[in-house]
Amino acid sequence: MIKTNNLTKTYRTGTINTVALANVSFEIKQGEFVAIMGPSGSGKSTLMHILGALDLPTSGEYFLDGQNVSQLTDDQLADIRNKKIGFIFQAYNLLPRTTALKNVILPMMYAGVSSEERIERAAKFLKKVGLENRMHHFSNQLSGGQQQRVAIARGLVMNPKILLADEPTGNIASEQAAEIMEVFQQLNQDGHTIVMITHEQEIAEYAQRIINLRDGKILQSED
Repeated sequence: MIKTNNLTKTYRTGTINTVALANVSFEIKQGEFVAIMGPSGSGKSTLMHILGALDLPTSGEYFLDGQNVSQLTDDQLADIRNKKIGFIFQAYNLLPRTTALKNVILPMMYAGVSSEERIERAAKFLKKVGLENRMHHFSNQLSGGQQQRVAIARGLVMNPKILLADEPTGNIASEQAAEIMEVFQQLNQDGHTIVMITHEQEIAEYAQRIINLRDGKILQSED
């Protein structure tokens, strides 16, 4: 599903070059749940942006579902983000005075999905994350854990090839964090491919495999 070959990302400030990623190569198979872990400054956020088609590498290649993402135009990258990648962010990025159902519907509106199908699919995925009784509540009436569940449902409604989660438990209490990770594990058991960025070992251990980054390089891959 994902393959990177010698991914390198260098940022230039004046005459200074900063290497954020250095020759990073790995593969993630369809149906895997992989955590990419590392401390601040390890390069994991840069890698997340490249995997999410939000940025391009300075050199090297990134293949998603057999397509070389590293050579695409801006319009093609936008299409990849909309159709093949479901994003889940630390900050939820929900509209506060909008119901859970309408927050989940939004990506389908931009994609031209019919009104009836939008409601049906949004309700289906809210039920899948255990929020069938909260779908008509405004997002600012929900707990942090519930808001993240809404964000997960929103990330799933376009049936993406991969679910990309960036520090998904960073803003919620530990008890709710465990519940969110159990949702991810269930989604993975249902066949979803999940790539999660985290700096927390106990969160990373919910994944099937851990890729450790430090100073822009892969240290080891743990099963």
